[in-house]
Amino acid sequence: MRADDLSAKKQLRQRLRQVLAEIPNDQVETKSLRACHRLFEQPEYVKAEVIMVFLPLPTELDTSPIVLRAWQDRKRVLAPKVSWSQRRITAMEIRSLRDDLAVSPTGIREPVSGIPFLASLIDMVIVPGLAFDQYGHRLGRGRGFYDRFLAHPDFAGVSCGMGFEEQVTPSVPFGPLDQCVNMLITDDKVRRFEPDKPVD
Repeated sequence: MRADDLSAKKQLRQRLRQVLAEIPNDQVETKSLRACHRLFEQPEYVKAEVIMVFLPLPTELDTSPIVLRAWQDRKRVLAPKVSWSQRRITAMEIRSLRDDLAVSPTGIREPVSGIPFLASLIDMVIVPGLAFDQYGHRLGRGRGFYDRFLAHPDFAGVSCGMGFEEQVTPSVPFGPLDQCVNMLITDDKVRRFEPDKPVD
């Protein structure tokens, strides 16, 4: 990736971190619930039997309603566990938001233990991001964990970005290793993407 693209990504990350930090806590809760309820209405969610859900940082969209609803709908719920040495995430099943999770030394909530779930068995991955654009490009936090996970040759499920409408930007710098999401759900609308075709 060119140096100017890396610089553009860095600037966009800084701007979006500030945008997220300025959303009041009560609005984070309200907007998160609105986005989650939009997800529950989508056929991709209804059909999915196994869902992987990101566990949010304090300023990110709260995904706990998705976890609780998925259990209620008798779906299996997975959460990512980070391997910093291997620079990748693995999906592990959780059955409790209290007992099955712990805060890692890096401050991330993740599964305490478990057997990695095969990528081929995952129907839907709820993907975080700092920014998303009208083509389904996403800007993560720079580690590339989700890009590598979504690029797994055995993963054939739906990748669904979730965030606040404030995180949608006209364009996101995009490199050869970056993975698009199939759809994006915010508190305002649902977008589905086709390669290189913008969504109004």
